[in-house]
Amino acid sequence: MATQPSPFPGRLILASGSRGRRWLMEQAGYPFEVKPSNIDEPTEARLGSCRHYVGELAWLKAAAVAPTVDDGLVIAADTVGWHGGKVIGKPEDVNDARRIITELAGTVHELWTGVCLWLRPGDWQICWQERSLVRMKSLTDAELDAYLKTDKWVGNSGAYAIDLPSDPFLTVEKGTVSNVIGLPMESLAKALSWMATIRGG
Repeated sequence: MATQPSPFPGRLILASGSRGRRWLMEQAGYPFEVKPSNIDEPTEARLGSCRHYVGELAWLKAAAVAPTVDDGLVIAADTVGWHGGKVIGKPEDVNDARRIITELAGTVHELWTGVCLWLRPGDWQICWQERSLVRMKSLTDAELDAYLKTDKWVGNSGAYAIDLPSDPFLTVEKGTVSNVIGLPMESLAKALSWMATIRGG
């Protein structure tokens, strides 16, 4: 991923403690601060829609952090898997991670990210959602056991974190890899430019 100046000429606040999102921002070369929102996340989509679920949560995360920022742009995001008509969130423990991976192995599932940018002051907001399709190969019992020992499932929706440049178990069949990691950087750059125009930067 090419390093470039931030399209937004001001303070950027990432409302997330996600290691993947921090890594993406660092790889893009964007200077930023971290202020996790620490809100409670529901385990089910209220309206039966993953798009609505991630969109609402991203907005709620941004809304939780925005009042603490006098001047700057809050970036909030939420990422979950969606399979069989239900949210595939973060595993509670290793046994839950085993259940999730067993369910997803050998299938193609949706991976949704909702993003909300909140400009302070002024309280302008841009929110959008993106979908990727991810194929997970079938795993042997030995492969599953070995994967769970890596702890890559900890704190990650779908109980996985995709490895770059080539993951042995996961293939992104549609959408962007950055979206799967947790922050669609391609569309984020465009949204940051738009916010810079609104800000007058």
